[in-house]
Amino acid sequence: MSSITAPHAASGELTKSHKKVIFASSLGTVFEWYDFYLYGSLAAIIAKQFFSGVNETTGFIFALLAFAAGFAVRPFGALVFGRLGDMIGRKYTFLVTIVIMGFSTFLVGVLPSYASIGITAPVILIVLRLLQGLALGGEYGGAATYVAEHAPDGKRGLYTSFIQTTATIGLLLSLIVILGVRESIGVEAFEAWGWRIPFLVSIVLLGVSVWIRMQLSESPLFQQMKNEGKLSKAPLTESFFSKNGRIVLLALLGATAGQAVVWYAGQFYAMYFLSQSLKVDSTTTWLLIGGALLLGTPFFVFFGWLSDKIGRKKIVMAGCLIAALTYFPLFKALTHYANPAIEEASISAPAKVIADPATCSFQFDPIGKKVFNSSCDIAASALAKAGVPYTVEAAPAGTVAKVMVGSVETPSYEGKGLDKAAAKAAADKFLGELKPVLKEAGYPEKADPARINKPMVLLILTILVIYVTMVYGPIAAWLVELFPTRIRYTSMSLPYHIGNGWFGGFLPTIAFALVAATGNIYYGLWYPIVIALMTFVIGSLFLRETKDVDIRD
Repeated sequence: MSSITAPHAASGELTKSHKKVIFASSLGTVFEWYDFYLYGSLAAIIAKQFFSGVNETTGFIFALLAFAAGFAVRPFGALVFGRLGDMIGRKYTFLVTIVIMGFSTFLVGVLPSYASIGITAPVILIVLRLLQGLALGGEYGGAATYVAEHAPDGKRGLYTSFIQTTATIGLLLSLIVILGVRESIGVEAFEAWGWRIPFLVSIVLLGVSVWIRMQLSESPLFQQMKNEGKLSKAPLTESFFSKNGRIVLLALLGATAGQAVVWYAGQFYAMYFLSQSLKVDSTTTWLLIGGALLLGTPFFVFFGWLSDKIGRKKIVMAGCLIAALTYFPLFKALTHYANPAIEEASISAPAKVIADPATCSFQFDPIGKKVFNSSCDIAASALAKAGVPYTVEAAPAGTVAKVMVGSVETPSYEGKGLDKAAAKAAADKFLGELKPVLKEAGYPEKADPARINKPMVLLILTILVIYVTMVYGPIAAWLVELFPTRIRYTSMSLPYHIGNGWFGGFLPTIAFALVAATGNIYYGLWYPIVIALMTFVIGSLFLRETKDVDIRD
C-alpha cells in the first residue's frame, strides 16, 4: 500500500504531497462531522421516534439533550485520545476515532424506536451518542495538529483553515443527504422510516474514511521526536499540572468558549430558530441554511489566510465582539423576513399569561416523569407549542391562569386531580377556545411561504455563518501554536472540546429552555452573547498572538 509522506517545510509553497495530506485529513474529518451532525439535523424527528413517552415540548428538549450528550463527553475523548496521540502517534489515533464514529452512527440507523422497545431505545441512543462524542473528542486535535505539523512557516493559518471547513461541510453534507432522501421517498415515509437511511449510508463513508487514513504516514515532527526519544511519558501531567495548565485554561475561556457559541448560534441555533420558533417548514429551512453554508464556507479559508498576515487573535476577538453586538437585531430581522405575521401579531395583539407566579414552572423535565398540570403551565405550554411569543403577568395567589391575546381573554384550567378522560376533555375545550383567538389575532400556525423573503433570510444567515468563519477559521493554528509538540495533541484538544462540547454543544438546549421559561423567543440569545463577551475580554487581555511562533520546539 502506498503512503503519503511530506516532510515539514520551513518555508515556501506546499508540495503535492503536502496537499494530499491536507486533502486526506480534511476529507476524513468531513465524514466524521457528517456522522456527528446527522443527529442534530434530525433532532425534531428523533424526538418523535425515541422520546414519544413525554409531552412534545419536553421530548424536543430531551432530544436536544441527547444531542448535547455527545458534546458532553468530547473532553473525555480529548483526554483519552490526546494522550494516545502524544504517546503513540497521530495516524493510529485517527484510525481508532473514525471506526468508533462510523459504527456508532450506523447503529443509530438500525435502532428500534420507543414504540418498539420502550425506554431501552432512548437509553441505547444516548450510549451511541456518547461513543460518537468520545470519538470526535480525539479527532479534531489530531487532524489540526497533523496538518499544522506538515505546513510551512507562514502558512499554518491558511492550511489548517481547510480542517476548519470540515465541520460546516459535514453539516452541509448531512443536510444534502437528508433532503435528497426526503424528496425521493416523500415526507411521510421519511418521518416514518426514511430518516434512518442517512445514518445507514455512514457505513460506506466509514469504509472510504478508513482507506484514506490508511494512506497517511506519521507526522514528521512527531516522528522526529520519537526518533530522538523526546516523547512525553506523561502528557496529561505535563499539559494540565504544570505552568502549561494556565495556558490551557486561558485558551478555553479566552478563545474556544466564545468561538463555540458563535459557531453553534450561527448554524445550529439559527436552524432551530427558523423551524421551531418561526415555524418555517423544514425543507425551506434546510435549503436556506445549506445556501448560507455554501456562500459562507470559503471565508474559513479567507480568514485562515488573513490570520497569517495580521494574526489569529485579532480576527477571533473581532468575531466574538461583532456577533455579541449584532445577534439581537439579526435574529429579530429573521423574524421580520421569515415570518412577519408573528411580528405583526405580537405588536397588534400581544399575548400574556396572567397567573399566580407560584404555579408557573420551568417546563423542563429530562427524565419525563414530571407532569406540568397547573393552569399557568398549561397556558404557557399551549402558547410555546403554537410559536406565540408571550409575557407572564402576576396575578393574586390562587388565581386560575388565563391567556390574554390583545383584549380577548381565554381561561385556562387546573389539570391536577383530573383523570385521563377529564384532562383530555378540558384540554380540548381550552385549545378549541384558544386557537380561534390566536388565528383571529393573526398568529400563524406555520410561516406563510409566500411571505418569506428568502433573499433577505439567506443574507442574514450568511452573515451569521461569516461570523462563524471569523472565529473558527484561525482557531486551529492559534491553538497549535500555543503548545509544544510533545504535548500539543493533549493540550489543545481539551480546551477545544470543553469549549465546543460544553459551552457550544449545550447552546440549543439552554437557549430553548430559556425561551420556554420566559416566552420571549429571543431570550435564548443571551447565552451566546454573554459567553462571547467573556471570551473577548479574557482573550484580549491574557492570550498572546502566535502567528510568528516556531512550532518545531
